[in-house]
Amino acid sequence: MDELVCGIDEAGRGPIAGPVAAAAVILPPEFPIEILADSKVLSPARRLRAAACIREKAVAWAVGWATHEEIDRLNIHHATLLAMQRAVESLSIRPVRILVDGLHCPATGIPSEAIVKGDATVPQIMAASILAKTSRDAWMERYAEVEPSYGYERHKGYPTAEHREIVRRLGPSRIQRMSFRVSSPSG
Repeated sequence: MDELVCGIDEAGRGPIAGPVAAAAVILPPEFPIEILADSKVLSPARRLRAAACIREKAVAWAVGWATHEEIDRLNIHHATLLAMQRAVESLSIRPVRILVDGLHCPATGIPSEAIVKGDATVPQIMAASILAKTSRDAWMERYAEVEPSYGYERHKGYPTAEHREIVRRLGPSRIQRMSFRVSSPSG
């Protein structure tokens, strides 16, 4: 059954704080794919609208996570694969095939294919990209209430100049990835 093809993508490989999220999505044949695109090219409002539609109309969807501690212990590559594996394991329906954005597939026991730039070309992966990004952004916005001085609601843990300056001034937050360089290469 072609409709049991699962797309997987992640959000949060680049930040220096917080978890990495991966989404797994199985779309029905009648899904309105015109609302999909790589999450990075959609405005925040369009991403949120698309995410709501995906959650409502998908055959199945799930988000898996790896914590900042797991990222520090395993490295970002292996933690991302773990989050992807957790997303697939959390699906209410077992897919017959998996399509993953990038170069590597998680260990799932299901036939899988890695597709470079799949988040721009494969509807299931685009949907996963949108769910992963909106889920992680929402997590960081909620966490900003725990440690408001770090501005996570603005930069979502990415290594912006603002984030780096805050960490230099206050020290690492409780969700800082200690294995990642906080200072910029020039200082």
